[in-house]
Amino acid sequence: MPKYIESETLELKEKYTDIICKEIVSFLNASGGTIVIGVKDDGTIVGVDKIDETFKKISDIITTQIEPNPQDEVSSELRFEDGKTLIVVNVSKGIKHIYCQKKYGFSSVGCTIRVGTTCREMTLEQIRIRYENKFVDSEYMLKKRATMSDLSFKELKIYYSEKGYHLDDSNFEANLNLKNQNGEYNLLAELLADKNNIPLIFVKFKGNDKAAISERSDYGYRCIITSYEKIKNRLQAENICVSDTTVRPRQDTYLFDYDCVNEAILNALVHNDWTITEPQISMFDNRLEILSHGGLPSGMTKKQFFDGISKPRNATLMRIFLNMGLTEHTGHGIPTIVKKYGEEVFEIENNYIRCTIPFDDVVLDKIKSENVGNNVGNNVGNNVGNISLNKTEKKVISLLIEDSEYTADELASKIGVTKRTIERAFISLQKKKVIERIGSNRKGNWIVIK
Repeated sequence: MPKYIESETLELKEKYTDIICKEIVSFLNASGGTIVIGVKDDGTIVGVDKIDETFKKISDIITTQIEPNPQDEVSSELRFEDGKTLIVVNVSKGIKHIYCQKKYGFSSVGCTIRVGTTCREMTLEQIRIRYENKFVDSEYMLKKRATMSDLSFKELKIYYSEKGYHLDDSNFEANLNLKNQNGEYNLLAELLADKNNIPLIFVKFKGNDKAAISERSDYGYRCIITSYEKIKNRLQAENICVSDTTVRPRQDTYLFDYDCVNEAILNALVHNDWTITEPQISMFDNRLEILSHGGLPSGMTKKQFFDGISKPRNATLMRIFLNMGLTEHTGHGIPTIVKKYGEEVFEIENNYIRCTIPFDDVVLDKIKSENVGNNVGNNVGNNVGNISLNKTEKKVISLLIEDSEYTADELASKIGVTKRTIERAFISLQKKKVIERIGSNRKGNWIVIK
């Protein structure tokens, strides 16, 4: 009978491979274990030839490839069996709640756990629970008291309900960590409340500097998820499209890459230091700037940032955005932007990060030559593909982008039509999948989704 047999706490490796990083993470996230290098799966001892090189690679894994750093939990040693040299990696149960391979971040691929004799990817729910435990005692948003004491969370509950979560009202606030240790609403709660004192401003400037403001819109003072949706809708409307119909299929060129801008907005919201102030979104004639405060999270390097290693400043807020399906927490956001625009679009300082998205030259030339898209209302018709919209529908979309809380009566008054005309426009736009209802028919809002 062989001396070495794989088990829940013993992994055998004939030789070193990069998969050992995954094995170490799996043991850290479980009850610990031992990796023996130089032994085949069947227990045959073959030994290790390049001992120094293998030790160096293992050391590199321990010091640079796993988050959080597991140096206190992992050790390696030489063992001699049957005249052969083995390398033994001893892994204790991690003292942190969750570990991952840095290159994959806190995703299912990055977070594995030992189950029997195999490494299994952790589910998003397992990651969520461990993530919550990891940061619940240290995250500043959970400790800082809200500036308001009378908060409600109707919109947040609707969002969770629509995603299939059934949270009991009696423990809703506790489950989402909306109160600090003293039983007071915290900063996270204020961000997620139906009404709050936190602005979220979109400024449109005339020209390429801040000398003259064309428009200033505030989408804040409400649940941050709703604010994000409104900002997203506004940017979709601003994303002018120029179509070349002389070729087949037709070629559409947009003012900016919307997916990249969306990733930049999400990163700004989730990673912003809200104790300083809110993120700022500025639109110029030639670019879009998204500014978040606080710089890089503590311990993160610029290389890790550009590599897409996920290390959120506001972990619980990240978890909520993850639950809403707004972010995947796989660290692909920054690499997506870098692939399209390059690292130079990021300005990283100790107290802020600015992402500058340049506008497409072809679209800019078209705007200048033909005066395309003077305002959001005119742009809307250009941004819903081949869907035909009448004049009233375009005006409805433009106003809903400004404020999704407009009622049918208010829209009728602003546009100069009857309430019945507005209601018919709602039905038509919903059928065309341009808008959708958030909340109940009596108290909900219409949100532009295209």
